[in-house]
Amino acid sequence: MNFKTKLGLGILAFFTLIAVIGDWIAPYDPSAMSDDLLSPPSGAHWFGTTMTGQDIFSQVLVGTRGVMVVGLVCGVLATFLSILVGVTAGFLGGAADEALSALSNVFLVIPALPLIIIVASMLPSADTVLIAAVISLTAWAWGARVLRAQTLSLRRRDFVEAARASGERTWRIIVFEVLPNLMAVIASGFVGTVIFAVMLQITLSFVGVVSLSTWNWGTILFWAQSNQALGQGAWWWFVPAGLCIALLGTALALINFGIDEYANPRLRKVRA
Repeated sequence: MNFKTKLGLGILAFFTLIAVIGDWIAPYDPSAMSDDLLSPPSGAHWFGTTMTGQDIFSQVLVGTRGVMVVGLVCGVLATFLSILVGVTAGFLGGAADEALSALSNVFLVIPALPLIIIVASMLPSADTVLIAAVISLTAWAWGARVLRAQTLSLRRRDFVEAARASGERTWRIIVFEVLPNLMAVIASGFVGTVIFAVMLQITLSFVGVVSLSTWNWGTILFWAQSNQALGQGAWWWFVPAGLCIALLGTALALINFGIDEYANPRLRKVRA
């Protein structure tokens, strides 16, 4: 494991811990108003306050859970669907391959953002898990295409043919012979899907499409933009959430780079 991967995993572990304990360690109720209106960072309010006196540090802590839940749920669901469709299509071939490939092509051209805007407008009280499920329905197709291509190159390998000749069932060959050789590709696709889901959820919150009653980093940016925080010089209202988004995206990108180096020997550094 190289330094980039360790650094990415460390940052991701930090945000995961905050997502778990954020509600408990937040010094204030993120929605509670106070008399400290639009005050800069201080000992009482580490990240300052909003125009209505809400503590921004508490909002960042509590909002971390929503971001991480969407990323994890979407990553798991989309990766499961991509494995189910992509590996099955690549290994079985024939009519099954054509049908599943056509299904993947249909979902590839479905625009995620307009679809989620429609769903959110129809279900104003849509919770975090539902939003993650909708995102995952539009995020699995690309991974399925990649896994199908990799499976096509594996299904005629000697070890697969040997397992087939020994009478192994199809599902056992897929699970015990094919999938272990696809783990690096699956892991890379999972990380990429998490990045996509997190950024899309923050975008939806920033434009005010999803419910604003649940705190996440995009909600913080929405209220900062709505109240013209930049014009008022209240940099502390939007900088902490923006830094958290940048750090989480950097961590996931570093992990993805590490997986790429592990999976592709040409990318590995030659060490003395």
